[in-house]
Amino acid sequence: MGCLLTLDRGNSALKADVWDDDDLIETVVMPPACIRRQLRALAARHVIDDAIYCSVTDDGSAVSEVLADAGVSLRILDHDTPLPIKIGYVSGQTLGVDRIAGSIGAWSLHKGAELLVVDLGTAITYDRLSADGVFMGGNIAPGMSLRLKSLNAFTARLPKVELDGPLPTWGYDTDTALRSGAIRGIAAELGFYHSIMPEDSITVITGGSARRIAKLLEFEVDHQPHLVTLGLRHLLTFLQNN
Repeated sequence: MGCLLTLDRGNSALKADVWDDDDLIETVVMPPACIRRQLRALAARHVIDDAIYCSVTDDGSAVSEVLADAGVSLRILDHDTPLPIKIGYVSGQTLGVDRIAGSIGAWSLHKGAELLVVDLGTAITYDRLSADGVFMGGNIAPGMSLRLKSLNAFTARLPKVELDGPLPTWGYDTDTALRSGAIRGIAAELGFYHSIMPEDSITVITGGSARRIAKLLEFEVDHQPHLVTLGLRHLLTFLQNN
């Protein structure tokens, strides 16, 4: 029996996870220029029985073509895909498929709990899932790097600041003021959403900035680095059985 392949195409890269049942056996993060080459190599290393893809940037045709050459058919998560959760979003056709997959991932881990699902990527999404598995809605905000880049790009004199560096509570120069404002501001933002959730809810975080932000929080969160692909893995099993 072969493996399952889950593919999450974000703004910055394609994340590919290979699963043997519930065990994650390989992860490859592919920059856009390397996707075809690295995906061919990944398909050559594993016997893949089924694959699923979600993207915020394209329709999956290029990935589908590469996998087809390896004898693997690709399922695409879109707004017509049957789901194990319900969508209570008014404009469901515009809801990002990555947000759907992340919510499925969180729900698969914490069924029966109210959930705040936070993806700290290029953009940050804050989504609420009810205890009975209904996506109730959420908000979108600029991510960490985007905040710093926009402050530099849209002001006359504010410099470009790197993410790494001192992070005092109160900035003592322009660099630390910008860095702390952006990074600690996100932690405070997340803290606000956490504070308005029901007392017994669970906050699940993922994304490239999640580890950095988690260190600044004063409450417990469930950090799941593979949340979106975990959701795709759960969805793939659901589709195979329905």
